[in-house]
Amino acid sequence: MSVTIRFCGAARTVTGSCYLFETKAGRLLVDCGLFQGQKTLKELNYGAFPFRPADIDAVLLTHAHIDHSGLLPKLVREGFEGPILATRGTIDLCSYMLPDAGSIQESEVAMLNRRNIARGRPEVSPIYTQADAVATMQAFRPVDYESWIEVIPGVRARYWNAGHLLGSASIEIEFSGEGTSDAPLRLLASGDIGPDSKLLQPDPEAPAGFDYVLSESTYGDRTRTPTTPQERRAHLASEVRDAAAARGALVIPAFAVERTQELIVDLVELMERGEVPSAPIFLDSPLAIRATEVFRKHAASLDPSVDVDRLLSSPHLRFTETVDESKSIAKLSGFHIIIAASGMCDAGRIRHHLKRWLCRNNGTVLLVGFQAHGTLGRFLEDGAKAVRIMGEEIKVAARIRRIDDYSGHADAVELSRWIAARRPIQRGIFLVHGEETAIAGLSERIAGRLIPAAKIFQPVLDDIFELAAAAPKEIDPAHRRRLAPEAVVALDWHNDMSKLMLDISDRIAAAADERARAVIIRRLRRALEEAN
Repeated sequence: MSVTIRFCGAARTVTGSCYLFETKAGRLLVDCGLFQGQKTLKELNYGAFPFRPADIDAVLLTHAHIDHSGLLPKLVREGFEGPILATRGTIDLCSYMLPDAGSIQESEVAMLNRRNIARGRPEVSPIYTQADAVATMQAFRPVDYESWIEVIPGVRARYWNAGHLLGSASIEIEFSGEGTSDAPLRLLASGDIGPDSKLLQPDPEAPAGFDYVLSESTYGDRTRTPTTPQERRAHLASEVRDAAAARGALVIPAFAVERTQELIVDLVELMERGEVPSAPIFLDSPLAIRATEVFRKHAASLDPSVDVDRLLSSPHLRFTETVDESKSIAKLSGFHIIIAASGMCDAGRIRHHLKRWLCRNNGTVLLVGFQAHGTLGRFLEDGAKAVRIMGEEIKVAARIRRIDDYSGHADAVELSRWIAARRPIQRGIFLVHGEETAIAGLSERIAGRLIPAAKIFQPVLDDIFELAAAAPKEIDPAHRRRLAPEAVVALDWHNDMSKLMLDISDRIAAAADERARAVIIRRLRRALEEAN
């Protein structure tokens, strides 16, 4: 019996986690996530899967984040009838996160279709609806940490706490009769690995001794300065005090699940201690509000040194669930704090707050998580002087700040330590869930020191490997790649177009007079005519 793996997502990119394993006994997926970031990648969400959903026997889900779970409703709608195996924390979070994702897709497609109708373009359909997501929850089956379960005949799995998110897991998989001398072929899919001493979560756990390891590499080329809980709160306090001194809003784009709850815990504690000015903290995300209730429900499984239930019930915290409540925040002046999704600024209510505050020099935007290539958050992080939000050009006058202390991902040192603890790794390690520079950085760090360079693999989207041989063998049949490898790692034409529009606007605005502006426009028109 052979075992193959196809890298259907999160290969040379951070999002779209999805790995297809095939044996003669059946097919299973680890994760089925949404692609995020540049539009070329996001368009994959609308296209066909690189497999027939009806042929998949089971899904092993590492955790609830949308880049790992977000295409499950599409999978179910298109014919998948097997179980989705996940921890209870993951199931509780997905029960809110997936319907929320479906609702966002419906509302954004409705907005897009209004523009398409006005421009005479065809209408489009959402990837899936809120109803599709609700129906998908019927397929979920709970699993306990550190307990073996049979997935399909000849394949069993065991979940280990990954320390990344409530319910997150690394998944150990055994394929019977595919190891040395008919011993099981043993593989570990890391999921997302949490950093050391992460707020609310334990340190990651997993056994040692595998044939293969799939390791995330999100921060494979970054090393953060070690921090303590006191130092983390001190860094946050400094940013809050500076934002308060500017007398404007502190806008924090944050992932609705975990990052938001961590920030609330620290912000409330700082206010209660008098280390920062007291101010209303607006949690402007229906999903984050519901996720906060899930965290309160699971408080006993979180860090016992943190009174999660009390801090998440603070009078400083204001929930703005409805659209009208969200809009009312714009009437405020003076210092206040707004936490809204999405964490990469590409969707949700955060865009409306950024439209209001980016152009103001008394505003502060605090980035607290990873910003993928092609996202609005990444452009802000890289120092863009102007950005486009919902088709409108916005000058950036606000202070753009960043702190890494709330990252949900292990850095290069922590990843290396995690990989070292999984040894011996007999046949190979696949570096996934990272951009090209991060994967290269982690590969260089571990090559030779932890594992021979020849056993380190850096797959690209839709690569297929045979795993049952003594060493992984890349298969190159006539399967079609959905994207050329270079299209995965580079900024696409949508990003270039957005930058060009901003550059044209800046050049015309800077022209000396009307005649100079007319010359620029005439040259642009001539260039367009010549291109035809």
